[in-house]
Amino acid sequence: MGRFFSLGVAMLLAALLAGPIATPLHAQDFPPPPQDQNLPPPPPRPWSSLNPAQRDVLSPLRDKWDTLPPSRQQNMLQKAEHWVTLPPEKRDEVRLRIAHWQEMTPDQRKQARANVQQFRQLPPEQRAKLHAAFERFQELPPEQRDRLMQQWQAIPPGQRMHWSEHQGLPPAGTPEH
Repeated sequence: MGRFFSLGVAMLLAALLAGPIATPLHAQDFPPPPQDQNLPPPPPRPWSSLNPAQRDVLSPLRDKWDTLPPSRQQNMLQKAEHWVTLPPEKRDEVRLRIAHWQEMTPDQRKQARANVQQFRQLPPEQRAKLHAAFERFQELPPEQRDRLMQQWQAIPPGQRMHWSEHQGLPPAGTPEH
């Protein structure tokens, strides 16, 4: 568990330091998911064809909506449908992530995407451990989180994998230091 957990915490902290784990609704630059080769691509959806609720949620994309590929439009419409089901607190949380994403440089966004891709390739049990570590990290007082992030940034990249073995997050169920 030690080596995998260390790698997991290292990847989690890299993702935290590079940007949000979940990318925001309208700031995504991911390519659309692969289309089933047997299905025709969705038809383009002009902005004027969207209903008022869709236009409201997708308003940040208004100026470039008609230039987006149809598959990307479809992806965004699906996200908009999900958005309206979120409770207000979750929407506020997502808005904060969107604001953070927009403040990131292109290099930081690229690194965040790479981190998300690495996370998605991990086995489910390792992702669960990372999620638990993330939850513990979030529960720490801000000063301790800042201290951990400073320690992380000071470590040479080659040594970060072993960081949690010595100075990382407190183990689950232990009092904070």
